Amino acid sequence: MPRLTLERVAELAGVSRSTASRVINGQDGVRPEIRRRVLDVVELTGFVPHAAARSLAGQRSRILGLAIRQTTEQVFSDPYFAALVQGISEACNEHDQTLSLFLFQSAQEHEHLPARVLRTKLVDGLVVTATFSDDPLVWQLTESQIPFVMVGEVNNPDIPTVDADNHGGATLAAEHLLSLGRQRIATVTGPMRSGAAASRGVAFERALAAAGRPIASELVIESDFTEEGAYLATHRLLAHEPDAIFAFSDRMAVGVLRALEEAGRTVPGDVAVVGFDDLPPAQQAQPQLTTIRQEVQQAGAIAVELLLERIHSPEAPVRRVELPTTLIVRASTEPGWRGGGSTS
Repeated sequence: MPRLTLERVAELAGVSRSTASRVINGQDGVRPEIRRRVLDVVELTGFVPHAAARSLAGQRSRILGLAIRQTTEQVFSDPYFAALVQGISEACNEHDQTLSLFLFQSAQEHEHLPARVLRTKLVDGLVVTATFSDDPLVWQLTESQIPFVMVGEVNNPDIPTVDADNHGGATLAAEHLLSLGRQRIATVTGPMRSGAAASRGVAFERALAAAGRPIASELVIESDFTEEGAYLATHRLLAHEPDAIFAFSDRMAVGVLRALEEAGRTVPGDVAVVGFDDLPPAQQAQPQLTTIRQEVQQAGAIAVELLLERIHSPEAPVRRVELPTTLIVRASTEPGWRGGGSTS
């Protein structure tokens, strides 16, 4: 896909290149109606100027951006993002960096992230939470030459990333449920356009198949990473009589537990439940959740380290960090569990 140029933006807006440049760089001397026309073209095209053309090129603001590719409501209701922000914020403080948070009211606002970031002329680089595989954001960021790091699974070896071992974690979940003798093992997945969800789904199904227990198609329900989505998915699953459910996040597992309770199913007697994350909802749930622990705060801190590396040494080899996951056993799979948890 060809890179949109400043000349093309000027042409579309019906102005000179110098006028378009003054508008994009926030300079005075442009009539309001002309400024609005240029900015409308920028918004419609998603134009991002080359980083070297910024007025602050060559300087460091010591400000790092964090763009979370969810709506503001989702960010403040999901404990995953609270843990991630905490890890990133602590690392920024340790490195004497200021953190700037980019949030969105709707999914449509995500499309203009690169232009929005560059217009501030303040951010040295971005930490961005991973998005769907068909999202054009990665291409836009790469073209803009903004230093950036993704938190989450991205199928592009040229992009620095930090993520949990999704494959290993899902395998641990499958092996644990198999070890309990469960026969009708189901899963409520995240959206399979997500790299993390796709990796967990593939690993979980492969582990069951390797044990001679391939999962039936009706026992796999695609949902999202929300409690309500998993709650509705579980009601659909119940018609197929599962005796175990692996949910792709603790927040989803809470929705699974709620649906099972409403349906009169006991946990773990009738249905064993495993989540993923080991964040506060896992221990607050009734019964407390067996889950796959991932180090979310540590991932945030490492993302800052990787980003600073990209800012100061852009020619250095790309680093992709995968953090280990751990099985934490609690009451949702172990009838005799008495607290404290166990790992494997």
